[in-house]
Amino acid sequence: MLIKRSSTIKSSEITSEDNYLNRRKFIQSSTLIGGSLLSSRLLGANLPQEPFAELDDVKSSLYSTDEKINNFLDVTSYNNYYEFGTGKDDPYRNGKDFQSRPWSIEVTGEAEKTGIFDIEDFVKPYLLEERIYRMRCVEAWSMVIPWVGIPLADIIKSFKPLSSATHVRFETLHDRERMPGQKSRVLKWPYREGLTMAEAMNPLPLLAIGIYGRALPNQNGAPIRLVVPWKYGFKGIKGIVKMSFVKSQPKTSWEMAASNEYGFYANVNPKISHPRWSQARERRIGSGVFASKQPTQMFNGYGEQVAHLYDGLNLRRHF
Repeated sequence: MLIKRSSTIKSSEITSEDNYLNRRKFIQSSTLIGGSLLSSRLLGANLPQEPFAELDDVKSSLYSTDEKINNFLDVTSYNNYYEFGTGKDDPYRNGKDFQSRPWSIEVTGEAEKTGIFDIEDFVKPYLLEERIYRMRCVEAWSMVIPWVGIPLADIIKSFKPLSSATHVRFETLHDRERMPGQKSRVLKWPYREGLTMAEAMNPLPLLAIGIYGRALPNQNGAPIRLVVPWKYGFKGIKGIVKMSFVKSQPKTSWEMAASNEYGFYANVNPKISHPRWSQARERRIGSGVFASKQPTQMFNGYGEQVAHLYDGLNLRRHF
């Protein structure tokens, strides 16, 4: 079993302060955050009005890995977020002035409770958890990130989906001026993602609003994003503004762009190569120029928790 019972030690204590909170790097980090502060009303907490605002009352989780987490600068300066550009540093550079307040989330479809909710009302009923998850990109690099958020299953239960709902579909904000990367034709906007209802109700998926015990930066998907640790990173849709309970499998953005390369399920699978590269090994960001690539684990190491979701499913066909 690769997920280990976590202690009450927070990520800021697991990784030394020198890695991401010493004065020099904190100044650098503050420039990386841009306009990503959460409202002081969020969760009723008295959040300081400063970059990288600390989140209150965050509990540890049984689902955290004890692997060494990446430092703050790795996680906030090396990103895929095509709404702000296709380069790894584009999300930081082009997202610095993005204003994630006010923000609302629309819930539609096959559920008893639907409507448009301010983000404060959307997340306020729940306790925040810190979950240290491995993240594996389809491009064969990886990180270990201390997310802060709410189990997706808890939020879904509150909307009381009907038995007719087989999938949950997500959409990100569609705003070409605020998100200049959407002016490109690399994808069909807005960005869309989805999970089966069984996947969404698994204990692992998280709707994240923070990292390192602090508010989520713009380049990491502020103010709210999805984290599904056994799937490739592109399944983790950012800047969510819509969640829909639907009767059939939705089309997702990368699937629509290149269905032979990016399937709906996108489970981490070292046995199935991408058409242009192997998925058998991965490069851990921050490990050093001369570090060897490490073997990729099936379901990114979360098989004990999720393999049963795919019993009888041909994972080569349904990739």
